[in-house]
Formats: sequence, C-alpha cells, structure tokens
Amino acid sequence: PLEVAAALFGDRLDLAQRYVDTLADTGVTHGLIGPKEGDRVWQRHVLNCAVLAELVEPGARVLDMGSGAGLPGIPLALTRPDLEIVLLEPLARRVDWLRAVLAELDLPVNVVRGRAEDAMVRKQWSGADVVTARAVAPLARLSGWALPLLRPGGRLLAIKGASATDEVIRDRETVRGFGGSAPHVVQCGGTHVDPPTTVVVVERTATRGGTRGA
Repeated sequence: PLEVAAALFGDRLDLAQRYVDTLADTGVTHGLIGPKEGDRVWQRHVLNCAVLAELVEPGARVLDMGSGAGLPGIPLALTRPDLEIVLLEPLARRVDWLRAVLAELDLPVNVVRGRAEDAMVRKQWSGADVVTARAVAPLARLSGWALPLLRPGGRLLAIKGASATDEVIRDRETVRGFGGSAPHVVQCGGTHVDPPTTVVVVERTATRGGTRGA
C-alpha cells in the first residue's frame, strides 16, 4: 500500500499517512469506521478514494456529500491540491472530528454541517462542478439530493460496490426525472488498486422535471 500511496500522494505522503493513522485511531473510537477496519485503512478506505481524482477536472469545485470520515473528500484534497473541496456532513460530532483532522493536516478544506436537501445548503453551496458520495444512499435518492447542488454539466461521482450496475438499471428513469443524464458505471484506479474503484457517473443535464438548465 505504501508504494501505491507514494505514487498517488507524492510529497504529501506523510500527510496521507497521518490521516490513515488518525482514521485507525479516533476514526474507530468515533464510530467513523468499523473496529476491524483499523489494519485495512489504506486499501479499504483511502487508496480506493484517492483514485477518484482521475475523474475530476483541474481546478474543480467539489462537494463531498455525507462526508463522514472525510471519504472521499480528504484523499482527494491530499491528491489534488488544485481542487476546491467542501465536506458536507450533518452530524455535529463528525463535523468536529473532520475540522480537527483538517486543522492537524493544515488542509484548506471547508467543512459544512448540513444535509444536501436543506434549503440553506442548496442556496449557499449549489453550482458545484462535482458532487462526490460514498456509501450514502441508493442511486435514485442520491441523485435527488446531489443534482440540485451541481451546475448544469456538473457530475455526480458516486463510489459504489457490486450493486452498481443493478442500481443503474433500476434507477435510470428516476435519475433522468431529477434532471440527470442516463447513469453509467466506470472503473478507475486500475493501475493502482485491485479491484478498481467502481463509480456511477451522472451528469446534470436539466432542472428537475426535464426543463433544460440555463
């Protein structure tokens, strides 16, 4: 894992290691990752999130929805310092943990307490180039929350597991009803992680109800 991490994080490898150590320590005691995950943080949580950077354009504004332990937002921030990243998390205890971790790592990442469907969040944080999500909700519900936060042409990048293709088939029409393109599955990070990270991609093409966006 450290060889792959060095390739992904470069001169920020030390910061990534400190983040991994924190996840394996207070991340477990705060219930952000499971008690048996401490020895697998690199492979199971950090590297497979960092490779999402392959799908994000330079200088993008990224909103990490339901960030939890900062996944995938913090690995993206470590891999891609050119990105403007906002971590959106509804639970105060997790928000406090995230802010403490970011202060320790001295990363310029904003943490916002709230839910994607909150009117104030939509008012202040809509217009993102990319919305990311990992283990947040099924695709239909996720799209209803994420698409209003995107600019027209912006993309939802949802890290999924083995159910990705089934979700795409099941929820395609619902996603389009929310103003999204037909969702599709891509694999990323194949040269770094095994198995590759599975991502469902949805582009915002219209406002809800099918009217074309501005």
